[in-house]
Amino acid sequence: MDSIFSMNIRKLFSLLLAITLFSAIPAHLFADPAPVQLFSNNPVVAVVDGEYLMMNDLKNARMHDAMYQLHEMQARALKEKILQQLAKKHPEFFKDDVPSVTEKDIARFYEKTPGVMGLGSPEKMRDEIREYLIRTNKDSYIEKQYQFALKKKWVKVHLKPPSDFKVVAELNSAMLWARKGSESSMKVILLEYSDFQCPFCKRVQKTLKELRKTYSTKVQFGYRHFPLPFHKEATILAEAVECARDQDRFWEMQDVLYDITDDSFVLTETELVKLAKQAGVKNLKDFQTCSQKRKYKTRVAEDIREGALLGIQGTPTFILGLYDLENGTVSGEMFSGAVSTTKFTEVIEKYLSLSRAEAKLVR
Repeated sequence: MDSIFSMNIRKLFSLLLAITLFSAIPAHLFADPAPVQLFSNNPVVAVVDGEYLMMNDLKNARMHDAMYQLHEMQARALKEKILQQLAKKHPEFFKDDVPSVTEKDIARFYEKTPGVMGLGSPEKMRDEIREYLIRTNKDSYIEKQYQFALKKKWVKVHLKPPSDFKVVAELNSAMLWARKGSESSMKVILLEYSDFQCPFCKRVQKTLKELRKTYSTKVQFGYRHFPLPFHKEATILAEAVECARDQDRFWEMQDVLYDITDDSFVLTETELVKLAKQAGVKNLKDFQTCSQKRKYKTRVAEDIREGALLGIQGTPTFILGLYDLENGTVSGEMFSGAVSTTKFTEVIEKYLSLSRAEAKLVR
């Protein structure tokens, strides 16, 4: 009897000891693992009096531009990391090398790419072009392999670009491509803030000309000035284009200025008049007087001021969105740099679709 009793006591003691030890182990070791948090570009950043503040609540134009550039860097790094991991398991699909860059490639790019000749001689531009082509070849290789991996369903990507940031910009004195009376059916507008001495502004002009042909009856195009302070002659050139505008030669003068390819070009009054003549300005005396008196100094300064208020820091910067003809505004997205035709087309088509949807609702 004593032995049975003592045995039960020992069992009870062991059970109590086990319960004590078990309860001392942190609960999280036995809990189900926390669910993986997928990427979000609009996370909660604070809780104020029980209300959530989201990342998008903080955004302004400059922050959005920085976030978009960061996303581009993240996306590229992610693709490289994905391919590195896949190459371990599927080496047979990653045998091709990145195409090398030859001297012929450099010469061909220099001769065939609009605007490059205006940036310097072949010798001066060789290293820069080589670096650009090496980077482009690598990017093309990565994108090709990445798309192959997506097609094979080897990867699922959760990284997303920042959500659209809408700005409302007034056109005010912007020069518009479509003349009054022909713009009533245009519900989308591409507004450009630019600088005549900016190489990226020069580079994107070919793209803009193609877009104006493609969307000649659907999209309005506008131009405002944003001469950067370190481009010494950019402000004078902007004012001169406004003087040409007095004689209905704004776009012609713009083309002439962006087509300057002479590295040794020095702006003088005589040269400016020659450029105006080349642009088809008829009354050169009036043009010269306008330029000398800086008739449009205030207009250009106002463009700069309003651009800065929108958050513009560099050129070219574009605002692309819905066109409010009555109020003279554009409500849409802002992006900068030598934007590709593909990117422009993608955003234009999006807003054309939005305008059509709005039109159906009104009916």
